[in-house]
Amino acid sequence: MTAELPEYYFRVRENGAAVFKVDTENRQRRIEMDQIAVINIRNGEVKPHGQRSLTDSDKAEITRWMEDRKALLAQRDIDDIHRAVDYLNVTTQWAQSKATDEQLDDVTDRLLMAMHDLRSVLVRKKADRLEKG
Repeated sequence: MTAELPEYYFRVRENGAAVFKVDTENRQRRIEMDQIAVINIRNGEVKPHGQRSLTDSDKAEITRWMEDRKALLAQRDIDDIHRAVDYLNVTTQWAQSKATDEQLDDVTDRLLMAMHDLRSVLVRKKADRLEKG
């Protein structure tokens, strides 16, 4: 069974990735990965590795990966927010039905401050959108 390997491999890092060119065309038929660049997804910077010059094909693949990665991270962000809404509802149910006085004493002030901060930001942002629209 043979599987077609990708030409490039992106090792994800906190702010981007290390980019490798995948090579199986060698005498031992081993998979070799040659690092060609480091990319920073936040500022769009692409640094060739060592003295390497990136080809147009390399640059195109890196650009495509960066666009796909940004879209994935944006989707994860909104998914996290939807989960946070669910978690707020679960927390409300817990506080109403299961929490002991000691547990409530432990979390109430921090929850109230976080919720006040969130509410302030949401109200301000909604007012800004209403003014524009």
